[in-house]
Amino acid sequence: MKVRGKGIIVGKLPTGRKNCITDVADVMVGHVTLDFPLNESGEEFACTGVTAILPHKGNLFKEKVTAASYVINGFGKTTGLVQLNELGAIESPIMLTNTFAVPSVTQGVLEYMLGENQEIGDTTGTINIVVGECNDSYLNSIRLFPVKPEHAIEAIKNASDCQAVEGAVGAGKGMICFGYKGGIGSSSRMVENYTVGCLVLSNFGKKEELQRYRYSESEGLSETSDGSIIIVLATDAPLSDRQVQRLAKRCGIGLGRTGSHFSHGSGDIVIAFSTAHKIAHFTDEKIETRCQLREDHPIMNQLFTAAAEAAEEAILNSLSQADTTKGRAGRVVQQINLLKEE
Repeated sequence: MKVRGKGIIVGKLPTGRKNCITDVADVMVGHVTLDFPLNESGEEFACTGVTAILPHKGNLFKEKVTAASYVINGFGKTTGLVQLNELGAIESPIMLTNTFAVPSVTQGVLEYMLGENQEIGDTTGTINIVVGECNDSYLNSIRLFPVKPEHAIEAIKNASDCQAVEGAVGAGKGMICFGYKGGIGSSSRMVENYTVGCLVLSNFGKKEELQRYRYSESEGLSETSDGSIIIVLATDAPLSDRQVQRLAKRCGIGLGRTGSHFSHGSGDIVIAFSTAHKIAHFTDEKIETRCQLREDHPIMNQLFTAAAEAAEEAILNSLSQADTTKGRAGRVVQQINLLKEE
């Protein structure tokens, strides 16, 4: 259940209809979840997966979207962010997985995109694949590489614009947040006629660090690694890549409100995009024209607020939606029961 179903209201802005990143028109989300023993004893276990976020339903290479990333703390192993920030555009699905699966997921997405675009690497340039990760090695036998390239392709093909499944699914299957079961969470906000949507892969924090929210006492983990979070932010507001990055920075406010202090060993990274403008890969035009919001208009501050609120609520939903999960070596991570403040 999402936290709003428990009476926990984050912020003041209204949510979208689904309270999910797919409230941004055309954005799609797909998962592949791996949950099975890797040997007869069950000591080795696949407790992991892949999540795909597609900025629109068309050909992402031929119609790119304005984008930026922001690194809050850089203890992470991503692909594609250097070129993303240099050119201000995304041209592939945004993929989430575990730390050691970044190479195989990158390969799978590359194979998929090459199949969709015969020109790549032949009559036109190469392609920039974007993959983010968190470390799920407490529950997942990460050293055995259970995620394969075909799982990335399957996650892309599973993507839809329906309500995104949250909790211990896809890349979130083996993740831990504040000592309890974390994973995938999502939320959205409306600002006038625009939508801001957020999806997180939460894998950070100790039990004692969760702030501002009550929960029924159960056996959470106190001794966990610093962990990480990948935040994906989407909007249909017409923004430049620089403005998109400004929006991405405000997600750190929502992250901090939950209790994170961006630990030394935490990879806290935001990948953000706007769907308002498509950037054609093939064109003979010398001039490109686009609209964007004025920097000094009050709506920018409302969008900043939306990013912070949606990120905070998405993290809480990643906790609230996740079920107790068993992984390798018989380890179990309990779900948390968040409670409405009295």
